[in-house]
Amino acid sequence: METTGRTGPSPRPFHLFGRFGAVAATWAALVLAAGAGEKDRDRAGGKPAALVLFDGKGLEGWKKTDFANPGDVKVEDGAIVLSTGRAMTGITSTRADLPRKDYELNYEAQRLSGRDFFAAATFPVGDSYLTFVNGGWGGSVTGLSSLDGADASENETSRFVKYEDKTWYKFRVRVTGTTVRCWVDDKEVAAVNYQDRKVGTRIESRSCQPLGFATWDTGGALRKIEVRRLTPAEVASNHKPQE
Repeated sequence: METTGRTGPSPRPFHLFGRFGAVAATWAALVLAAGAGEKDRDRAGGKPAALVLFDGKGLEGWKKTDFANPGDVKVEDGAIVLSTGRAMTGITSTRADLPRKDYELNYEAQRLSGRDFFAAATFPVGDSYLTFVNGGWGGSVTGLSSLDGADASENETSRFVKYEDKTWYKFRVRVTGTTVRCWVDDKEVAAVNYQDRKVGTRIESRSCQPLGFATWDTGGALRKIEVRRLTPAEVASNHKPQE
């Protein structure tokens, strides 16, 4: 019988969709990767995303600070409640991924009872630490402890801020390689160039290192605790010339 047509193996069919699908998949992967990168930036202005240190539900990433005779620590209504101790109650971060410079710390706090500091924040400053005291020494002294051995009540960062009980206040701390700045409700209350200065916390606050909060004979509450890296522009703008 005579046969007609091509002999030998049949040619492999050309699958346009297969090649197009591979290209599309590659493009989609690139888009997703770009999108993931964008999620690491704040949509409002290209700022690095914040690292949430308290989710409003539990104390994961925190431990009760090892003070003598502290009050209770609990989560209630989306806030960390530090009950009055004799004299200090606090929490200390157990995280190992906290920045030491070029970062911003944000948190909200309120005084529930008492007449002293209700959320003094101890935080890293390069190889050392400082404490941003809020309402110390009788309820109104706000500033940084310690600079060249001088407490917030004695150095140039000392300010008098009136705090009302059971009122939420927003606190912000920016740390760069030269300067620390602090705000209360978006009003700057401290700015110091710490180059060639001796910085360190009071001995009572060392248990809060590397990052922690404490009260003194006072009940306090904390929420919305976050930290994020600064942009190069923010680092530059944070600098305070030495006086």
